[in-house]
This record gives sequence, C-alpha cells and structure tokens, in this order.
Amino acid sequence: MADRQIASERIADVRNALPEPVRVVLVGRSLGLRGAVNARDLGGYRTAGGRLVRGGVVLRSDGLNHVTAEDLDPLGALGLRAVVDLRSSDEIREAGPDRLPDGVATHHLPLLATDFDIHLTLRSALADRSPRKQRTLLGDGRAAAMMTGLYRWFVTDPVARERFAALLRLLADPDGVPLLFHCSAGKDRTGWAAALVLTALGVDRETVLADYLLTNERSAPVVERVLGDFGSRGLMREPELLLPVFRADRGYLDAAFAEVEAGWSGFDAFWREGLGLDEDVLAGLRANLLDGEAV
Repeated sequence: MADRQIASERIADVRNALPEPVRVVLVGRSLGLRGAVNARDLGGYRTAGGRLVRGGVVLRSDGLNHVTAEDLDPLGALGLRAVVDLRSSDEIREAGPDRLPDGVATHHLPLLATDFDIHLTLRSALADRSPRKQRTLLGDGRAAAMMTGLYRWFVTDPVARERFAALLRLLADPDGVPLLFHCSAGKDRTGWAAALVLTALGVDRETVLADYLLTNERSAPVVERVLGDFGSRGLMREPELLLPVFRADRGYLDAAFAEVEAGWSGFDAFWREGLGLDEDVLAGLRANLLDGEAV
C-alpha cells in the first residue's frame, strides 16, 4: 500500500512540475494543461473526402484528476458540454475523480479487462521488489503480449464494444459536443476510442496511427521521470520492463484493427454489427465533428 501511495504521489508531482507547453500545432494541438500533459484536440485531421475534423469539439486526454487550479480556466474556455471517463471504479477511487469546471456533464463508461488488467499488473510489480519476480511478470515479451491482448479485447469483448459505442453516440448527439474523453494515461482505451472516431469520419489509417503514437511524445517526460523514480527508490531494478506498458506501440493498434478484420468483413460491418451503430449515428458524428463539404 505504501509503495502504491508513493508511486501515485510521484506521478502527480511530475505532472505538476512540467513546464508550460511552448509548441502549438493545428493537428494534435495540446490543450496546455499542466496536470494532463496528454490532453489534446482531435481537430485538424483531413478525411478521405477532403473535409477537416473540426477543432475544439472532440478532445482526448489522460486523467483529469491531477489538473491544477491554473488548468481550470483553460478547461472552462473549451466550453465542454460533457466529459467521458473510461477509467474503472477502482481507478477512480485510487487516483481521484476528475477536477472539472462547474456545469460540465460527466459520463462514466468504465472499461476493465480482468484478463489484461494493467493497473493490477503494475501494483503487483511494485509490491514485490524481487527483480526475478518482476522479470517473470513483465520480461521476455510478456508485458507487450498483455498490451496486445488488451487491444484485441477492445474489439472482441461485447461489453467493451458497448461502452465504445456509447461514447460514439454521445459524440453524435446534436447537443453532445464539445466533448472530452479520457482514461488514466490517455493512451490505450482513449487511443482506441480516438481511432474509432477518426476511422468512422474517414481519416486514413496512417494518420490515425500518427495521432495514436503522439502520446509517446506528449507523455515522454512523465514516463522518463516515473521510471527513473522507480529505479532510484529501489522499487525496480529494471524499470525499463514497464516501457511496453507505458508507451503506445503500432503493434497494439494494429492488433485491434486485425481483430476487426478477423471478426467482420471490414470497418463498415464492424460499425453496424460489432458496435450496433447505424447510419443516423454516423451522420450525426459527421455533422458534429466535420467542417466543410466533401470534395
């Protein structure tokens, strides 16, 4: 319990100590939150039809439980109508609820894969400081295999599909945006949700992948400092064993899309049969999130 508390507090300290972002770009624009370094806008990506994802309406993030008092003003300026929290109830109890401006509706759509429980694995690794046991748990490709299994679960598990579909319905609601969705790190559950949104809008796969991998750039200072802290405190002899868990990897996202292809004839069929969504939801998504006319 003490080790878990130390790790949680250290992550919070690192987030709050990060410098203000200095680079502003249209695509993948950072929201500039000191307490949520992976918070960014999905606006600016171009679809196959030539339209652009509208800025400021669909936003993705890591957990908002560590946002600072200074973050509340820029969060409020977004005009959010809703925030969707994909964390499990246990994660929320441990890390804390979102810290939000007044008047923002919240939706809890928990996603917990009991067979690929990353947080349980991390707790187990930190609770037992035996290097041999940590390597047995995470080494020789086991951490990466767990992550690949998690991404496949996003597609194969009916409850997971229902939760992602519920998020897409919220985004398609005429009164649903601006909307921000997040999990803990803004990497896995959030990453697949963003991939679903962008793919449904007609953004090409390589661009979807580029947005997914942007997490590695935005979260790099947190990951580096947390791993260094785990090593210096003696929690792990080989903290790099956690890199497959802390980093986005093309193979993970490819595994999810491969499951879509294996289980359905393509993304359109997955939309209808796997997610249970119809053309009205797709039309609402396009109306809410896209600028301009198709070319």
